[in-house]
Amino acid sequence: WLVIDRNVYDVSTFSKLHPGGSRVISHYAGQDATDAFVAFHSDKALVRKYLKSLLIGELAPDQPSFESNKKKSLLEDFRELRCTIEKMGLLKPNYTFFFMIFLHLLVLDIASWLMIWYFGISLVPFLVGMAFFTIAQIQMGWFQHDLGHCSVFRKPKWNRLLQIIVINVLKGLPASWWNHLHNQHHAKPNCFRKDPDLNMHPLLFSLGKTLSEEV
Repeated sequence: WLVIDRNVYDVSTFSKLHPGGSRVISHYAGQDATDAFVAFHSDKALVRKYLKSLLIGELAPDQPSFESNKKKSLLEDFRELRCTIEKMGLLKPNYTFFFMIFLHLLVLDIASWLMIWYFGISLVPFLVGMAFFTIAQIQMGWFQHDLGHCSVFRKPKWNRLLQIIVINVLKGLPASWWNHLHNQHHAKPNCFRKDPDLNMHPLLFSLGKTLSEEV
């Protein structure tokens, strides 16, 4: 069970069919998932149609609409900030910007191979080609990151298609693997046993005397 906008839903069966994976939704079992729901779903009206069949009740009037480990004032400020950003249109993508990003990473990637093919594998051409290739690969990583968040196109399927081209074809990594891990990271950032980044890089993401808690 989880809570969205004070409504309680039983997602025990649905979690197996959840497009984002069962693990992401199960991380909020017994918790308020309102903010995660808003962040992860662009077409909320469509998703709410599926939620109707999962509704089993509402929170009691004396129950708060947030977790006990969160500060109400900070949560309210965050939600107000999010609404302000949406009204200002700051979340709308700039297609010209993303087109130029995609174009320049393709140019750098092609230039890296042409450098080796035309000038050979002597030291200077190799270093220049490696620099081009490294920059292109880094830019591909961030570009596919935005595509994985469905932040470039309005329709998710176009984001997924271009992400597959960038990360699967150009970088040689599976988009499904990245999405599975990265969705969990944003669902429960820096929470032990729920954020995969902590499992892969505990020394990098667990700095300081106070460690993250499993929530």
